Amino acid sequence: MNTRPQIVFASNNSKKLVEARSILESIYDVVGIDQAGISGFDPEETGDTFDENAYIKAKTLYDMVKRPVFSDDSGLCVPILGNEPGVRSSRYAGLEASDTDNYMLLLHNLKQQEVPAFFHCCICHINDTGEHYFFEGKCEGKITRVPSGTSGFGYDPVFVPNGFDKTLAQLSPEVKNSISHRYFALKNFLAFFTK
Repeated sequence: MNTRPQIVFASNNSKKLVEARSILESIYDVVGIDQAGISGFDPEETGDTFDENAYIKAKTLYDMVKRPVFSDDSGLCVPILGNEPGVRSSRYAGLEASDTDNYMLLLHNLKQQEVPAFFHCCICHINDTGEHYFFEGKCEGKITRVPSGTSGFGYDPVFVPNGFDKTLAQLSPEVKNSISHRYFALKNFLAFFTK
């Protein structure tokens, strides 16, 4: 019998759901929006910051299910580009752009230079009484000249985390989940509610 409390994840990204479940499984039963009986979940991310977009997603879902939820807004930030693509990471090359389109545009804009970069994640949690909390996480590294690896998603094939000589897309899910920006944001979330 499952005695863990349920929490609904405000994301349509099945890979993010798998990642979040693996990190939170000891404490929470993470439920996807489909399992929660929600269809057509696609709030417009109009915020200028990760916090604003995370809140938009969490509040939209909370208003639908009226139970604990959390959302994630995350992206790649490249200081030499003014922290672009940032909140526009998933649509950097356009609304219908693929992951490959996005990171190839990034490499083009960087003229294939290896430069420092970091992934940033904001988790927004809304509890059963409607209070909201934010938790941040960061993974620092650099952009590679050539994409490598087939694991992961997003910009993983062009990002080498500090302390590694492989891209996130070349690392196992277990290793990635122990160093990712989402991991640190979710760990901060867990630490706050289990202290």
